[in-house]
Amino acid sequence: MNSQPQPQTPPQEASYRRRIKLIKPRLQLKLVSVFVGLSALGFLLQSLHVGLRLSELAANLPEGGTYLMAVMPELPLEILLVSFGMLLPLTVAVGILVTFRIAGPVYRFEKYLKAVIRGEEVGPCRIRKGDEFQELCDLINEATAAMREQRAGEMVRVSTAPEERKELRKAG
Repeated sequence: MNSQPQPQTPPQEASYRRRIKLIKPRLQLKLVSVFVGLSALGFLLQSLHVGLRLSELAANLPEGGTYLMAVMPELPLEILLVSFGMLLPLTVAVGILVTFRIAGPVYRFEKYLKAVIRGEEVGPCRIRKGDEFQELCDLINEATAAMREQRAGEMVRVSTAPEERKELRKAG
């Protein structure tokens, strides 16, 4: 039996999955509100169109047209409420999932740039495969490349300084 400890395997990409879907709630909810508003407008126009067409049909019916005209005022509203009520949860859920690929990178860029401003040692900016703004991430990396290289050079000098001191002590 081999009793040597096994080396740690690097975490898989699946472990980097974001679990929180509302990573930037204000941005995401604003975008989802636009989706919901557009859906509501579409449902309203659909209801009005159905109501208009049914009232034209009722006016031309030889029998029962008056009954259909009597129930017409509430019919478009009922169509609107049923359609909107059924599809509102789906619209919100899909809206959050779609905005997740936008809000996640924005959140990551904010964290990365704040670390740069604080003067922390940062590597290249990375976002998940499939996220939006890949080109922006590359541009941020280009903009910070010189700073990262300069800091890496400073770190090499700081780490070699104790060795140089030891050699000077031996020689002196």
